[in-house]
Amino acid sequence: MLNRRHIRIKVMQTLYAFKGNESDDIKKDEKFLLNSLEGMYDLYLVMMSLMIEIQKKAEDHLRKSQKKLLATAEEKNPNERFINNEVLLAIKNNVPLKMELESRKIDNWYLDFEYVDILHKAIIESDVYAEYMANPDSNFNLDKQLVVEIFSKIIAPNEKLYEYIEDKNLTWIDDLPVVNTAMLKLLKKVKPSSPETHFVPDLYKDEEDKEFAVTLFRKTLLNGSKLNEEISSKTKNWDSERITSIDAVLMRMAISEFLYFSSIPVKVTINEYLEIAKEYSTPKSSIFINGILDKLVKEYKEDNKLNKIGRGLM
Repeated sequence: MLNRRHIRIKVMQTLYAFKGNESDDIKKDEKFLLNSLEGMYDLYLVMMSLMIEIQKKAEDHLRKSQKKLLATAEEKNPNERFINNEVLLAIKNNVPLKMELESRKIDNWYLDFEYVDILHKAIIESDVYAEYMANPDSNFNLDKQLVVEIFSKIIAPNEKLYEYIEDKNLTWIDDLPVVNTAMLKLLKKVKPSSPETHFVPDLYKDEEDKEFAVTLFRKTLLNGSKLNEEISSKTKNWDSERITSIDAVLMRMAISEFLYFSSIPVKVTINEYLEIAKEYSTPKSSIFINGILDKLVKEYKEDNKLNKIGRGLM
């Protein structure tokens, strides 16, 4: 579910939280980082369980309407297409997903059901829902298209849901775009033949990515003084207070990758941190960071400090 950029962002946030200082209890700090990464999976499960609850709400609403004393003909014989949506039912009946929700005790919508009501109302009042319910054709792809559209156009951008996520966990608000993107990819890729594990993806692509997170954090934190000296050598005309804390953290991380990660190409490192700077720092940060890193790379090449293994890694 996570890619290397997501991991770098999490490491950056953790280093920033600890002010990037060499710590007396690095194991505790590493645990904080891994818990923060793991928390993204909890958020994913919260969002996925929301899809289940919306389907349940729709079904409950439909059945109650049928039982009304003065029910209309339409209410007595309702269009059940939405509650029978194949993708929503696949999520609802997914056994591995149920087990994950139970094991992690994800039951947010049991108490906070009003958010399910808000989203269900927004869905059934939408044009995309109306078009879907009126379409005489019915197949898996149309069901998938609806779920993708209601998630991307109604659920993900909902301000009330955004506020709820922010109140529940401060780190989740930064994680939400990553989780929403991951969910959208899964929804778009689901097929009738997809394995049950489709909706319970691994947090890390492989064990190497998890090791990358810990090693990058550790190398950057433990070599903080040395990395600061490297930055200072190229910013002599700058007042250190003018360099934002985020920029300093990003440059320390980038230099760590230059010096301690032999398999990561220099260009990849630079591009990744410039993109992160554009999203998380000031408008001019990426230009400033690029200038400093470019100077350091040239110096490292001249001094043979870049120990990169493999063709094209320089």
